[in-house]
Amino acid sequence: MQYLNLGRSGLKVSRLCMGTMSFGSSQWRPWVLDETESRPILLRALELGINFFDMADFYSLGVGEEVVGRTLLQHARREQLVLASKAFYAMGKGPNDGGLSRKHLLDAIDASLRRIGTEYLDLYIVHGFDPDTPIEETMAALHDIVKSGKARYIGASTMYAWQFAKMQHVAERNGWTRFISMQCQLNAAYREEEREMIPYCQDQGIAVTPFSPLARGLLSGAADSLRKQTDNFTQEFYGDEVSWQIGKAVERVAAARGVAAAQVAQAWVLQRPGVTSMLVGADAVSQLELAVAALDLRLSDAECFEIDRHYTPCDVINDHHNARRIPRTPR
Repeated sequence: MQYLNLGRSGLKVSRLCMGTMSFGSSQWRPWVLDETESRPILLRALELGINFFDMADFYSLGVGEEVVGRTLLQHARREQLVLASKAFYAMGKGPNDGGLSRKHLLDAIDASLRRIGTEYLDLYIVHGFDPDTPIEETMAALHDIVKSGKARYIGASTMYAWQFAKMQHVAERNGWTRFISMQCQLNAAYREEEREMIPYCQDQGIAVTPFSPLARGLLSGAADSLRKQTDNFTQEFYGDEVSWQIGKAVERVAAARGVAAAQVAQAWVLQRPGVTSMLVGADAVSQLELAVAALDLRLSDAECFEIDRHYTPCDVINDHHNARRIPRTPR
């Protein structure tokens, strides 16, 4: 396993981060693994040298944190783990059960720590941008969470670059804790974050930790997977002909190399400028091992061109734009 500093911090994380959305309760989503099926994958991640684990309170509505925390802390010392979790999405039907208000963030961090079974998080991430809460309120609350010892660092996820830059500016202007990482969607079929977000992060020394390297299964070649059949976001985000062409290009490169399509798709992400640690999800140990193998796969310029030549710009994917997204067409 390779390890890198997370942004300009001294925190060292594995080049692969174990994404945990698929661990928790199958009652939440049909493709989510229950605890018995989740444990072998989490334990194999530890054996492979992964020390970075990304959770969210929203995953299985808290059960995911319970399963991941219980499994990891039974088999590894807390100081050897880099545990991250996120808050923003509603955890109930109450008016203050979601968002980035001071009230919700202070409640959410305590609930996450209790479920995971730890006194602190290494990285606490805002899961999205909250237009209904003043940025000053959010950043002050996050600063207080760090100063209280409940989180060591803070990060952000899934927003426009201008929103992220504004939040960072507010923190810097007030002498509050700044974000050290940005978790954004990036894969061969979705590269819009390379326009503004990733260059901004590179300029500011902020770690980029992309998720969905397989485009929710599109780039793995597993067309019949349960998640691809039941996750409505797969069709919504990647149901266009351009995405399909990119998926076929990944398969051609993989076939010529004699490796799995997933390995090629993940190697493509790991080679992108600015990427620190790539999130990987898995519902089988073999999928996790393919991701580790991608660390040693170097794609040539010609192979990258074969994949990239099909790309057509598309509308940004985030919660603030979903209803207005227009499906792209081949150029």
